[in-house]
Amino acid sequence: MAKAIHDPEKHAERMQKIKQHVDKRIEKAQEEKGTFVLLTGNGKGKSSSALGMVARALGHNMKVGVVQFLKGEWNTGEIDFFKAHPNVTWHIMDTGFTWESQNREQDIASSVDTWAKAEALLADESYDLVVLDELTYLLHYEYLDADNVLKALMNRPLMQHLVVTGRGASEELIELADTVSEIKEIKHAFKRGIKAQKGLEY
Repeated sequence: MAKAIHDPEKHAERMQKIKQHVDKRIEKAQEEKGTFVLLTGNGKGKSSSALGMVARALGHNMKVGVVQFLKGEWNTGEIDFFKAHPNVTWHIMDTGFTWESQNREQDIASSVDTWAKAEALLADESYDLVVLDELTYLLHYEYLDADNVLKALMNRPLMQHLVVTGRGASEELIELADTVSEIKEIKHAFKRGIKAQKGLEY
């Protein structure tokens, strides 16, 4: 996976904005506030962990918005289960995984369209929890403008919780997040020739 080349000055400017934002939130640390959780790393379980938090939030009768990037039309058990819940709004990017579409222009257009739905959730204070599943890939591939994404994450309602998942999280995302967990792969069944299993992978 090729690493995107970044402008050092632009990076420094982003990091300064993030630092100012984080400092302001730290000042309010005595208050109850929305938490940004980032789940990254190459191991299995990032999306599963995020969806566990969705279940937990729904158990408290909270309103949840989920946006899944790069999932495509894969029919998974959690989609069927959670979409039926009245407190859940669920959006899925329609083009699927980038190695399936093999069309960068189409991927960018789909990313921008799906991001608009995520941005609307991030601006809506009625949502207690927003999950942006696999968002890190869109930043890595530069399908979305990083400055716009970071601005939306920083400007979300004070009490709104946020979970972002995906491999290769950027330094900016790591700095901005309140809690960061890196899930490490020790071994994976797929590498032993075992196909994805219903109820575990989908």
